[in-house]
Amino acid sequence: MAAGKSFCCQASLLILLFFVFLGLVSFPVEAAIKKYQFDIQVKNVSRLCHAKPIVTVNGRYPGPTIYAREGDRVLVNVTNHAQYNLSIHWHGLKQYRNGWADGPAYITQCPIQTGGSYTYDFNITGQRGTLWWHAHILWLRATVYGAIVIMPKVGTPFPFPQPAREFEVLLGEWWNNDVEEIEKQGNQMGLPPNMSDAHTINGKPGPLFPCSEKHTYAIEVEKGKTYLLRIINAALNDELFFAIAGHNFTVVEVDAVYTKPFSTNSILIGPGQTTNVLVHANNVPSRYFMATRTFMDAPIPVDNKTATAILQYKGIPNTVIPSLPHQLPASNDSAFALSYNKKLKSLNTVQYPANVPLKVDRKLFFTIGLDKNPCPTCVNGTRLLASLNNISFVMPQTALLQAHYFDIKGVFKTDFPDQPLRPFNYTGAPLTANLGTSTGTRISKVAFNSTVEIVVQDTNLLTVESHPFHLHGYNFFVVGTGVGNFDPSKDPANYNLVDPIERNTVGVPTGGWVAIRFRADNPGVWFFHCHLELHTGWGLKTAFVVEDGPGQDQTVLPPPKDLPAC
Repeated sequence: MAAGKSFCCQASLLILLFFVFLGLVSFPVEAAIKKYQFDIQVKNVSRLCHAKPIVTVNGRYPGPTIYAREGDRVLVNVTNHAQYNLSIHWHGLKQYRNGWADGPAYITQCPIQTGGSYTYDFNITGQRGTLWWHAHILWLRATVYGAIVIMPKVGTPFPFPQPAREFEVLLGEWWNNDVEEIEKQGNQMGLPPNMSDAHTINGKPGPLFPCSEKHTYAIEVEKGKTYLLRIINAALNDELFFAIAGHNFTVVEVDAVYTKPFSTNSILIGPGQTTNVLVHANNVPSRYFMATRTFMDAPIPVDNKTATAILQYKGIPNTVIPSLPHQLPASNDSAFALSYNKKLKSLNTVQYPANVPLKVDRKLFFTIGLDKNPCPTCVNGTRLLASLNNISFVMPQTALLQAHYFDIKGVFKTDFPDQPLRPFNYTGAPLTANLGTSTGTRISKVAFNSTVEIVVQDTNLLTVESHPFHLHGYNFFVVGTGVGNFDPSKDPANYNLVDPIERNTVGVPTGGWVAIRFRADNPGVWFFHCHLELHTGWGLKTAFVVEDGPGQDQTVLPPPKDLPAC
């Protein structure tokens, strides 16, 4: 009898230990479904002593943040109550086989018409970090934008010290007048539209502007703690410097890709780019300005006024006047810009490798051109336009992905040239002559799973200028960059093929070039364009048709039933 009791006790103990063990084991967590409702609404908003109606999401400017975790499925139902037809782009999300959820109007979908709805349905696979969403038609992203925060899988820590708290910092622009009317007027005159009246931090210009004391973003910190800032440049047309008085940054991520950490007193961030930085609250407790202003190292007028927000230590009264960051680079500090970008490198660890293509199947060379075409009704008898390889892209009236998927003829041609048709001294003496720029909906066809290298070369047609280029549907590796003309016989020898930075938007330096590489493993139609809205509107864009692969999971998914009609 005693032996039986002993056996029962031992069995009970084993069962108890088994369930304790089950509690300690980390089993895979089922992916969640995150649902959001975006109501596109017009709302009156006041800034800089001016009130005007703007297009918002859920009445908010900037719009709501999308929070998700790597592996989640996200459904965003967008209902358009505004007078403009509109689409939303989820900037930086790869949308594998699912270009229907990418969002650029007339590229992967027709816009959502007034009174219509469309549900963006996508999975977040193999990505974590900070991205963002924005309107992708006309200049509506001036006010229609917001952050995307993707946390790592459960149980996966950041590859840097865990911050005490996180803050999203969205840099933008503000116009006192109606942005769409400003763009329309510029197009009718054949001239650049009026520049913005202020930059903003989380939709607010800060107290250095009139009527703006209450329009100032502020964060509170505690001495000795470390904070993560998720910084997004949502500006339409300006690359921006950003700094905090009395504090350095540790850069740990760009475009939702972890970087080798490095310290800097300022960052440079182009339109479309995101940067995560750690800030250690280790200065004398006080109030400090966060500040942003334009980087422009070419003779082009820009909005160079400084927008500010406040970093405030806990317990410090609001009566203390904040100090400005003296380390904020001068607006034309190209040396800082070049040096900063060279510091950006992929983390390149076993867990987060830099799988840069070493062999290239297809080499492309794209030249950027700013041109003037005849326009009898315009102010100077000419209209400004922009081009790649001397072709100014014309937006179709049927979405390219729909035309590709349903084999609709006559919408686009796949004859975009791999090289410029007329080589010249790209960054030599200023060239004002028009090289015979043509217009058309011409794109490139790319074989599935082939490796592609694109060298994007700035030119001195009208003027040199920095251009942030964004590729939809992919990340790419920035394997090389330089000032002057790209030399195909010498420059590739200096490529970084070990730990180049991986991202989705890259700046082509003023009067220089950048080389990127990617593997074309995502079938569909993917936009490639300058992220300066001014230049995109002038035609500085093209697209890639990536062919289907042989496997069942290597073809474009069928379109959703509620896809907007043209």
